[in-house]
Amino acid sequence: MVDSFFRKFVRVIAENSLEIAVSTDPGVIRSHNEDSVFADARLGLAILADGMGGYNAGEVASGMATTRLAADLERVIISSTLQSACQAGDTATIERHLVNEIGAANFAVFHAAASSSHYTGMGTTLVLAWFHNNWMTVAHVGDSRLYRLRGEEFALLTHDHSLLQEQLDSGMITLEEARHSGNKNLVTRALGVDPVVDVEIGGFDVRKGDIVLLCSDGLNDMVEDDDIALALRTLGGNLQLAADHLVQLANDNGGRDNVSVILIKVRDDFAAPRNWWQRVRDLLK
Repeated sequence: MVDSFFRKFVRVIAENSLEIAVSTDPGVIRSHNEDSVFADARLGLAILADGMGGYNAGEVASGMATTRLAADLERVIISSTLQSACQAGDTATIERHLVNEIGAANFAVFHAAASSSHYTGMGTTLVLAWFHNNWMTVAHVGDSRLYRLRGEEFALLTHDHSLLQEQLDSGMITLEEARHSGNKNLVTRALGVDPVVDVEIGGFDVRKGDIVLLCSDGLNDMVEDDDIALALRTLGGNLQLAADHLVQLANDNGGRDNVSVILIKVRDDFAAPRNWWQRVRDLLK
């Protein structure tokens, strides 16, 4: 009973500390939306997937990934094992759980693709953020991105798994050439394409006032990073307005792809409570 109460309390702390806004749109050119998003402030969890494949296969792949991960990670996140890891600052255990659950979601999409000719070759990118104990664990596969605005500093915290990024890394092309490249949508990793997926995991500190952005490439392909940062600095006080404005910017600039945005604003400290009875008492005052 005490353990159950503790888990509920941790979820209340997270919900009160994080503000989340979501916006997604098919764009100007596409007839349907193959992006899929999930966000829950109670869990401190945000998931964004950008599907690919013929027919409606991309939509199926991204939907499967987000739905399965949301359900499985909720079960894992509220487990006593992971709550203990959070309190202890055991990021290795947290990252292992995330990799395992993403691996299971990857195999589910891969199996579905192998089971139906309509879904052959389908897959999806993934970017995921879990906020815990004033920390953010990020997992990503493909070219969906995660940025952080901290004060005046706007930084890309993920590294695209794409042919274009490999060309940039090797010095084959310049940033200016990359802006006009025809290889923008060629990813080198995706969920569901192979039975096993290589997930990139990173960890970052989180501070009050930070705004975190998860987005599909429909945003960053159509809107320059400087313009994204300006929108967040200007409209960050109204998070839903900021999210909707970013989507509108992408569409105003051509909207060649689906565009999805998740914004998370850190409103308060959410350290794992040590003297949690005192925290409960303070919360109820």
